[in-house]
Amino acid sequence: MTDAAFSALGSLADPSLLVMLAIGVVAGLVIGLIPGLGGTGAVAILLPVTFGMDPEPALAMLIGALAVVHTSDTVAAVLLGAPGSASASVTMLDGYAMARQGQAKRALSLAFLSSMAGGVIGAIGLTLAIPLARPLVLSFGSPELFMLTILGVSLAAVLSRGNVVKGLTAGFLGLLLGLVGTSPTTAEERFSFGSLFLSDGFSLVAVALGIFGLAEIASRVGQRRVAEKPVELTGGWGSGIREWLTHWSQVVRGGLIGIWAGVLPGVGATAGTWLAYGQAVATAKDKRKFGKGDPRGIVGPESANNSVEAGDLIPTFLFGIPGGVPSAMLLGMLLTYGIQPGPAIVTDHLDLMYLIVWAFAIASIAGAFLCFLATGSLAKLTKVPFAVLGPGLLVVMLLGAFQEGGQLGDLWVMVVLGVVGFFLKATGMPRAPFLIGFVLAIPMERYYYLTANLYDGTSWMTRPGVLVFAALLVVPALWSLVKRLRGASGAVDDGHRDEHAVDDADGDELEGSLAGTRWSAAVSLVALALFAGAFWVSGSFSEEARLMPRLVAVCGLVVALALVWQELRGRRRDATSADEGPDEHRHAVGAGGTALATRVAPAETALARRHDLLIAARTFAAMAAFLVLVTFGGYLAATLVFTPVFLLYAARVRPRTAIVYTLVLGLVLLALPSLLPVDLPLGLLQ
Repeated sequence: MTDAAFSALGSLADPSLLVMLAIGVVAGLVIGLIPGLGGTGAVAILLPVTFGMDPEPALAMLIGALAVVHTSDTVAAVLLGAPGSASASVTMLDGYAMARQGQAKRALSLAFLSSMAGGVIGAIGLTLAIPLARPLVLSFGSPELFMLTILGVSLAAVLSRGNVVKGLTAGFLGLLLGLVGTSPTTAEERFSFGSLFLSDGFSLVAVALGIFGLAEIASRVGQRRVAEKPVELTGGWGSGIREWLTHWSQVVRGGLIGIWAGVLPGVGATAGTWLAYGQAVATAKDKRKFGKGDPRGIVGPESANNSVEAGDLIPTFLFGIPGGVPSAMLLGMLLTYGIQPGPAIVTDHLDLMYLIVWAFAIASIAGAFLCFLATGSLAKLTKVPFAVLGPGLLVVMLLGAFQEGGQLGDLWVMVVLGVVGFFLKATGMPRAPFLIGFVLAIPMERYYYLTANLYDGTSWMTRPGVLVFAALLVVPALWSLVKRLRGASGAVDDGHRDEHAVDDADGDELEGSLAGTRWSAAVSLVALALFAGAFWVSGSFSEEARLMPRLVAVCGLVVALALVWQELRGRRRDATSADEGPDEHRHAVGAGGTALATRVAPAETALARRHDLLIAARTFAAMAAFLVLVTFGGYLAATLVFTPVFLLYAARVRPRTAIVYTLVLGLVLLALPSLLPVDLPLGLLQ
């Protein structure tokens, strides 16, 4: 193993790998500033660029971006009080307060150094996990690997800090979408309905960017500038660096908590940072300063949010269980290279694992250094309204989705899935289990097929490893059930989350705003219809090809029926409360349907919902219009027409700004094919 580790370090001396790592770091720092994208957006946007590369430079670029997104997202949290991601909202509590006291540089230096240290601690944790887990991984057979894929989807749903039924429904929908195309066991087409396009299945990039990227654009494009004037970049870098050294124990504890949060699928950076913040408060002798500019409220969470990404890579690569969306996409990329997680990666690709370790550590250090140098410029970017960033992001995301298959159909699929992602987000249905299910669908089917053919009946279920994984699957579900039963005496569960739950919503008012409404009920009915349709259509498949679709459809029907019943019961309860109450009533407007302790007028709530839906409808209509322009005039011409129109009428910028923005974007598109392996879609008229 030592030879593999030093061999991987030596490979980073290759200039091409260093360039890819540097590109990933810079891209991750910029993307980290944009609200709602984070590691998901960084990996999804860069993933198409890696097509045609060898695995080493591709991973160097993606790991470089993933390692630093939580370093730069702190800038907006400290200077504007508007975090770039959910995990940065924890840092905002004390960082923004410190900045308003004229100590912005002190707060940022504490954050940057803690993020750097968290990344290094995470890389060390990943290094130690390889030799410790290797004997266990090598003992796995197809039954254990099948159970691991089930565990990955289920834990992401059960532990996603939301409604478990909604999480499971989203996971089964993702599995169902991943089964569209050619069966890996019989080469038989499934759910293609005679379409050559569908017979190839759906693109991972199109699915990820649609469910997360375009949905995020549609939900945030109506946001304007931050109302409060941002603080000035004042204070001293040196004082923050000296103070950081005195809090080294908080840094180490935060890093270890982050690794643990990353190892547990579905927990993620947000819960990890809150756990680190909680332990900092619990172990402090003087708790009164927290929330008012206490440095301990910065170093612990910032160390955790970077180490959680490294911790997430441990179950992803060693066991094939992605704990979050970015790691799910990395896993999907490895599968396209024919690299299977688990036994194969620790025997045949050990040098690749250590390359990931070194890249993560180096990127964490480089990212913190660049943030110190470029904070002034980065701070200016955070003040740009999302409506202005929207058209540029749309052009980049759609172009990325085109690279994998080279078909315009992928772009239309991406827009449709953007609509799906918007409603999943608005109704409080977690999207991470959806994408994890999509990525794991084919590996799950392959292992299920091997298990069913290699073992008689259910004998494989008695293997020790299978029983252990089954216990790991059942315990969180039982714990969730116990918590629900405990809370049943205080409140009726209508499908909303506990009011103290930690969410991933970074203050986005759209998250869960439609939970408990007729829109939420409609989404549950659509899910039920999809599972029922899949069960009926799979009857025409061969016995082997229908094995997995039938399993997913039946399980999906069960959870979808539970979700429909939950939604109808919740609506009846809300209707009763509205009839018995006064003019105002409590309404769940928090992320995932969190019940807030504020009273909201029904008329105001309904008006806000209509506004969100109208903005989203107009945004998706603009995306569709852009694709129509691409179909006829090509990508460059469509960009030159669409961008200024969107900026003038949606973002309401000055004509001069729109012209300069459009020209710069057009020049970038012209230069891309000569710099990167990128093709621009051609139109029918070209």
